[in-house]
Amino acid sequence: MKKIFLLLVFCFIQLTGFSATIDSLQINSQLLKRKSPVVIVTPQTYASSSEKRFPVIYFLHGYSGNARSWVESSPDFQQLVDQYQIIAVCVDGGYDSWYFDSPIEPTYQYESYITKELIPFIDQKFKTKAEPQGRAISGLSMGGHGAMYLGTRHPELFGAMASMSGGVDIVPFPNNWNIKGRLGKYEDNKAIWEKNAVINQNFSPSQAILIDCGIDDFFIGVNRALHQKLIENKIPHEYTERPGAHNWKYWSVSVRNHFYFFHSYFKNF
Repeated sequence: MKKIFLLLVFCFIQLTGFSATIDSLQINSQLLKRKSPVVIVTPQTYASSSEKRFPVIYFLHGYSGNARSWVESSPDFQQLVDQYQIIAVCVDGGYDSWYFDSPIEPTYQYESYITKELIPFIDQKFKTKAEPQGRAISGLSMGGHGAMYLGTRHPELFGAMASMSGGVDIVPFPNNWNIKGRLGKYEDNKAIWEKNAVINQNFSPSQAILIDCGIDDFFIGVNRALHQKLIENKIPHEYTERPGAHNWKYWSVSVRNHFYFFHSYFKNF
């Protein structure tokens, strides 16, 4: 009977041992000209570790999502933060920002907001490893585009980047997801669209890169094209296709792989 009791206690501890803390903050952004929400998830050991610095992953949500999408829709998110001892910063990218600095909408300067306001705020307020070797970025769908876009354009900030089901080439989708509301109509602004497409960015061989997409996803074609381009340019990266569509059933598995990928990167430094 005593052994059974001890076993039950052990199982209870295993089930309740993850207690990552979720904080919701508002960033007073001068660039966005408004307050922008952000969700910070810190591991259980964060509060008791006075000297330890933690690596950070910035997570970007998809079209129509918000800063709480990750913690509300990914069932393992808090557990993964605890398991890998990582700070997760869940960014709010607006309904349809695509994480650009919009040339036509002055309140949609999301690249500048994240790189010039949000990251310095997080590094000042939290015990982060404030260097590219301790900072990564990931996202899904619109956020997958955003993660690769910001990661390639800011290697001084991000040592690693990843995309799940990312819209890594926007040009084939001129009338979808209000991209034209951020860059203007494609037929009138082709050069701007091409310039801002992830597939046309300069990838660095020194950064860690992970790309995955479901074979039933409408973005599978552009992900395969980016994969092929990286091969041709001899850019090291990990690329995965597996059964799945553009939904949280697929992304809930992907996020586990992304945490592991970044953990493997961080532990080398």
